[in-house]
Amino acid sequence: MSQELVPITVAKGDGIGPEIMDATLLVLEAAGARIAPEFIEIGEQVYLRGESSGIDASAWQSLERTKVFLKAPITTPQGGGFKSLNVTTRKTLGLFANVRPCRSFHPYVSTKHPVMDLVIIRENEEDLYAGIEHRQTDEVYQCLKLITRPGCEKIIRYAFEYARANNRKKVTCFSKDNIMKMTDGLFHKIFEEIGSEYPDLEQEHWIIDIGAAKMADTPENFDVIVMANLYGDILSDVAAQIAGSVGLAGSANIGVNYAMFEAIHGSAPRRAGQNLANPSGLLNGAIQMLVHIGQPDVAEKVHNAWLRTIEDGIHTYDIYREGVSQQKVGTREFAEAVAARIGQEPEKLAPVRYNPNAKVADNNIYKVERKPLEAKTLVGVDIFVHWPGTDPNEIHAKLASIIDNDQLAITMISNRGTKVWPGGNPETFCTDHWRVRCKARSGTEQVIPVSHRQLADVFVRLADAGFDFIKSENLYMFGDQPGFTRSQGE
Repeated sequence: MSQELVPITVAKGDGIGPEIMDATLLVLEAAGARIAPEFIEIGEQVYLRGESSGIDASAWQSLERTKVFLKAPITTPQGGGFKSLNVTTRKTLGLFANVRPCRSFHPYVSTKHPVMDLVIIRENEEDLYAGIEHRQTDEVYQCLKLITRPGCEKIIRYAFEYARANNRKKVTCFSKDNIMKMTDGLFHKIFEEIGSEYPDLEQEHWIIDIGAAKMADTPENFDVIVMANLYGDILSDVAAQIAGSVGLAGSANIGVNYAMFEAIHGSAPRRAGQNLANPSGLLNGAIQMLVHIGQPDVAEKVHNAWLRTIEDGIHTYDIYREGVSQQKVGTREFAEAVAARIGQEPEKLAPVRYNPNAKVADNNIYKVERKPLEAKTLVGVDIFVHWPGTDPNEIHAKLASIIDNDQLAITMISNRGTKVWPGGNPETFCTDHWRVRCKARSGTEQVIPVSHRQLADVFVRLADAGFDFIKSENLYMFGDQPGFTRSQGE
């Protein structure tokens, strides 16, 4: 293995960040980690200097040089339109895979699941975390859920490659495609497509709600779970907590050219400066970093020393238990205890072994090739209208006199996704946000194309009539499949 020092970018962050980073670096130094840290400032003070992203140009330059980021938690100021630095960094650097191992350490850390050992692979760049939100009416706010074929392909392939490289036996997909048939449906479909290339691995799919319940009840039945961004964010915290503590869990954010490693918990400003915080989450993130940069020998030493420390009952306040723990220690003292055990292994917990040749696939495997374009036919438009009335028949009458002609007609009106015209139920509650579906007139089921000019004329007529159209979505057929869904009740 190379003895050259690997440059890494290090940020001490906010709140408890500086304390747990100092503790982590103390252990890495004691283990002989071959790293050359470059320190940058990110987070609260950078936000307050006017950088809305919480990171400045000099910090980006360091990341571009090292391509490896060890980051402590930060504080995002409330209000002021500040964007999440974590999301910004993940998306800017193409860190598409979030990897969160969740293992129990029974009986030394309290848990109801003594044999839990699973890994959550979370898509990291899209879904609702695109952060595209709008206030559209007095009563309605919108957040767009964006799921892409390339995004699904990359994260699902990563999950299978991770499982294979780490001797895992099963990959499980969680989605909600019984409701979100197009977005979550795509995720599930691609899971099955890519899964067919990995016959050596067991594969299964769960609807997210019952899957989450099963994970919380019997996590030992899962191995590697792959999910879209929001689901993965929530359930990885749940998994870490039921394993013993969110404070123990580390996280890797992996891209084709860059990687970021961190604890999954926040900056906990109430605990800052008290030498109380548990540095284990960040230390476990750093262990993942050591494997990533080609130092599995050091990762193995650090990980086993940490397990031995937990086994010896040297615990910070968050996991300390009378009758189990031997000594309650602070942040620095815990790090010193781990450092003193470098070269030792746990006696009762299973020691860790890292395969020096294991690699989660060559990066070229994640370079997505664009598929051939499908035949795409414009067949109508959904127009979203701000109208303060409550009677669907009234808004239909008003709009039909403006929109309907010998070429186009209103075929459906919905409110919050539920059909209210024609034949709506008077019990359906309606807000001031109406979706009006317009398609070509036809007495048959055949697909009749419409033109952009026809749709543009509709908007002109609505504007002339004083209607506030707040958004539109064109309706397309892709081949013989609709690129849109029906409303509930339609």
